[in-house]
Amino acid sequence: MGAPFWQSSPPGSIYDHIQVASFALDAEGHIEQWSARAEELLGVSAAEVLGRDAVEALVPEELRADVGEKVAEILDGREWTGLLPYRKPAVTDAAGATHPAVDGIAELYVMPTMGVGGARGALCLTVDAYALRRIETDLAASQAVFGQAPMGFLLFGTDLRLVRVNERVAAAFGGTAASHVGRSPRDYLPRPEAERVTAALKQVLDTGEPVTDMQILGPTPEDPLSGPAAPSAREGQAGSLRWSISLYRVHSGTGRAMGVAAIVSDVTRRRRAESEAASARRNLALLNEAGARIGNSLDLETTARELLGVTVPQFCDMACVDVYQSLLDGDEGRPGLADGSAELRRVAFASAVSDAPVTAVGSTHRFAFHSPHAAALRTAQVRRVPGGDSGLVQTTLAVPLVAGDTVVGLVQFSRARGSEDFGERDAALAEQLAARAAVCIDNARLYRREHSRALILQRSLLPPGDPEAAGLDIACRYLPGNTATEVGGDWFDVIELPGHRTALVVGDVMGRGLRAAVAMGELRSAVRTLAMLDLEPAEVLAALDEIAGGLGGVSDEVYLATCSYVVYDAVTRRCTFANAGHLPPVVVEPGEPPLLLEVPPGMPLGVGGEPFEEVEVELPDGALLALYTDGLVESRDHGLDEGLEEFRKALSDPAQPLEDVCDHVLDTLYTRHGEDDIALLMARIGGLPADTVGDWLLPAEPRSVALAREHARTQLAAWQLEPLIDTTELLVSELVTNALRHGEGGRSGGGEPEIRLRLLLDRTLVCEVWDSNLVQPRRRRARDTDEGGRGLQLVSMLSSNWGSRRTHRGKTVWYELALPGTGQERELDAEALLSAF
Repeated sequence: MGAPFWQSSPPGSIYDHIQVASFALDAEGHIEQWSARAEELLGVSAAEVLGRDAVEALVPEELRADVGEKVAEILDGREWTGLLPYRKPAVTDAAGATHPAVDGIAELYVMPTMGVGGARGALCLTVDAYALRRIETDLAASQAVFGQAPMGFLLFGTDLRLVRVNERVAAAFGGTAASHVGRSPRDYLPRPEAERVTAALKQVLDTGEPVTDMQILGPTPEDPLSGPAAPSAREGQAGSLRWSISLYRVHSGTGRAMGVAAIVSDVTRRRRAESEAASARRNLALLNEAGARIGNSLDLETTARELLGVTVPQFCDMACVDVYQSLLDGDEGRPGLADGSAELRRVAFASAVSDAPVTAVGSTHRFAFHSPHAAALRTAQVRRVPGGDSGLVQTTLAVPLVAGDTVVGLVQFSRARGSEDFGERDAALAEQLAARAAVCIDNARLYRREHSRALILQRSLLPPGDPEAAGLDIACRYLPGNTATEVGGDWFDVIELPGHRTALVVGDVMGRGLRAAVAMGELRSAVRTLAMLDLEPAEVLAALDEIAGGLGGVSDEVYLATCSYVVYDAVTRRCTFANAGHLPPVVVEPGEPPLLLEVPPGMPLGVGGEPFEEVEVELPDGALLALYTDGLVESRDHGLDEGLEEFRKALSDPAQPLEDVCDHVLDTLYTRHGEDDIALLMARIGGLPADTVGDWLLPAEPRSVALAREHARTQLAAWQLEPLIDTTELLVSELVTNALRHGEGGRSGGGEPEIRLRLLLDRTLVCEVWDSNLVQPRRRRARDTDEGGRGLQLVSMLSSNWGSRRTHRGKTVWYELALPGTGQERELDAEALLSAF
């Protein structure tokens, strides 16, 4: 039952919003009544206006003429509506606060009145025009919300029942907007959801705190609720639609709670799109992470672990990677790859489940031909595999690792019991992840194969572990780069030269991989060939420079290399150095600090056009000579100068055994970085003792042949080499005779021509005959009718080795005999001698 009509309006009525005020005019147009609301609205007190002409009291001077005519018409019985500008003066309230003056416009409605006795007058109603326009705007907005808004709008009263709904709600749930008045949430929603909404309405009404984007489940469009008789929605399961509802409390002008407004929108599609977008973002993030983390290493096992690190547990609970064993062995054509039943090796495994079944990494296995795993390998297609007997696995995706047109292995992604099954989108994602990993794994496999082949090639071209040389104690080390670094072109060599001389070589081909190793092999072979020609060090490097310039072949690829070439003469104890862009040798003389030898650096081999210089240094017995490549003294962690200083410090105690010195250097310096190959060649100078050298100058006369035989016989007897006396005398006679016949002898200090005979005893016996003729001897086969030409045939038959080399003033012809007891000596064979002559 409503309130009595005489009851006053509750606080917050419409009049509080529109501020209606009134005053009255008498028959003369004077103000005879002035309400308190008029005083409040217009800011003029009754004392100021009562009895005054209304036009003069209220109307600005410039408008009084027009308004005066209107007032006369009104007093004659006509109504009038218009706008009246006013200015409310500044006032100070009881609290002492000053309120500034306000300019406004009042909408004025004037009605003629009739008093007692027929006296005419007028009643004036005035409203703040601005407040009225705001109410009109609010009404239009309300109409737009309730009649035109694309989202649902509901207004609940304080009893939590609907007072009003808009057309969008009526269209969604059926019926007219008026038919929904008086309903509650339970008339629209399943019981659990209705109770949630009712509790939220009560909370908003009690506290005034709004609730935004509250998600609820509602009925499907196929089962709309048209009224209270919809038990399926109230008692049954929630429908498939998802709604978003925002609640806020509605107040009157005085702050009184009038109810709760609700804004409702169907977010089913949005939520589905958001879910799909979130899934797509997760997948994209996973792919981005895979791109960033997979393939940073050229190690196959590391690459496989990187794949599992991305997918476990973000994508699956367990995963493993298997690669064909034959591919790891380098045999890509072995039968069994096509049908998926070939042997595989497990290279990585990861699990987020503590009790998951584990196949040991490194173990090998095969899949049965009819298994889904073999089918995946055979067809290069993803296969779903149901959980195994262990009961821990819900489902597995068997995804082939396909690189180009080659299946290199299989990755298995598994989810544990109770997890969500793999969907189509998961399978597509797994295939993309496997494809990225497959390329990186195959690259790592190919790199491993090339690295292994290059390393085998490089090691095969290095000298044996314990090279020997006359007058030198030698130790050497070679450390290849790690598997993450391609093999470089570092090499070293020890080449024995005639006359108990030794060539020490260290070089580095710029670049990496199999090509660099091949280039290194070609240069090393060229060095050995040039060294046997007994060229000077600078000449050897000049010839190598031309060879390096042609290594690119048809590809026009330029190969550059650095090289340090040293020739040591064990008799004179002199070292001749030549350098082609390589780091300088380090020399440590007894009692002296290590120093970098000042050798002209030269240009790298392959640059061309620049000459090479030589430096000759005499080294005392016990001196230490070290040749090395830049990997020993330079890395990302320290510069070259720092590395060279550390190297010199490591050689501060050179008196230790040479092998120990090498080990100390490698242990002291940072050599385990693996960034580059490292070659180290060290030699301790020994020289030949004076009593192992016989040296004589002979006049260029026929009698020198007999004199040479006598010197040789006496010297060999002193060395207790009697078994070699006959052979040595015979061969010395041949060489001295050839020097007299074909050579010009040698001039000592510009005097008469001389021939030099030298015998050297070390691991073999070497005989050298020197003359001044530059023409090299050439062995030829003499005809039966020839009287000569058989001397060099005799030398070749009886010696273990022979040859000739150029000197500064001519040439040296030499031969070498194995010492008795070595098992390599040759005996005089009469029949062979007769056949030769």
